[in-house]
Amino acid sequence: MMVLGCSEAQVNNTVATEYPITEVQTKDITTELEYVADIHALQNVEIRARVEGYLEQILVDEGKEVTKGQLLFRINDEEYLAELNSAKANLSSAQAEMKATEVELERVKLLVAKNVITKTEVDLALAKLEIAKAKVEQAKANVVVSSVKLTHTKIRSPFHGVIDRIPYKLGSLISAGTLVTTISDISDVNIYFKVSEIEYLDYFKERNDNNGVSLSSSVELLLADGSVYPYTGKIETMESEFEQGTGALAVRAKFKNPDKILKHGSTGKIRVKEKVKGALIIPQKSTFEIQDKTYVFVVDENNMVVMKSFVPLQRYENFYIVKSGLKAGQKIVYEGVQNLREGSVIKPKLMNTKDVYAITP
Repeated sequence: MMVLGCSEAQVNNTVATEYPITEVQTKDITTELEYVADIHALQNVEIRARVEGYLEQILVDEGKEVTKGQLLFRINDEEYLAELNSAKANLSSAQAEMKATEVELERVKLLVAKNVITKTEVDLALAKLEIAKAKVEQAKANVVVSSVKLTHTKIRSPFHGVIDRIPYKLGSLISAGTLVTTISDISDVNIYFKVSEIEYLDYFKERNDNNGVSLSSSVELLLADGSVYPYTGKIETMESEFEQGTGALAVRAKFKNPDKILKHGSTGKIRVKEKVKGALIIPQKSTFEIQDKTYVFVVDENNMVVMKSFVPLQRYENFYIVKSGLKAGQKIVYEGVQNLREGSVIKPKLMNTKDVYAITP
């Protein structure tokens, strides 16, 4: 009897080990969602030669700012200038020929009036005049084409921006359509990122206006080195369809770029902040996972621990935001869960709620 009594005492001492416990709490918090982002210039245009020739002048340098209409390159124009002069000469010749034809028509009309020649001569003279007029119009068109070609020997900036790499050097022979540089307007930048359908339904859908544009507060940009970009941006629009296969939806945010830090084609992360009122949260150290499910030990009125699964919405600092499975006020084991088993009886020690749920505002 004495041996049995001692064994029961030892068991009772084992199951009554003291464990810290806490209550599931609700808090007003600000969550952060991060997404991989692609940075694009407002405008990024390839500058290509419109005519063939030797590159005679390069008037800009790589990485320099240029203004709209600024002269960037000059292609040798001797051939095109000669072509324009030839076209103008042909136009003068055609106009002179037309004038002579008009004079001939008047002479023929006079002879017909005196019955010197037949009326068919008038028809023939009129036809010759129409031919002469057509030659004049063709010559005018040739002058315009030659003028345009001559103009294209001067390559100008289509807008204010920054010059990219210049692959050709002075004297290079370039053809029509050859890429001579790229220009980017990075005064502001568009940043694209993708959200899942669940994230869209949980967050973005509730903040859309009637046009489908997110009304979220400012968003932050994390640069590739992990630093926070000093200017905040704003979500402007999103696509109307989810991508087939990935189920993602593309979203566009706009950021100011006065210091030209952000470049076309660079990457980063968009951080979206959301204020959540009455979020149900528990400490991460109170949880454990079994077969892809997340559990806590709930302490009942008899101080017995019971495994309880829950669905976490997301992580927040050192806590889980609970989507479902738990209720505010439930008592759970705060730490030491790895030493417990289902049905164990503990000696609970309620922790100070302010210490357990100290959250960065």
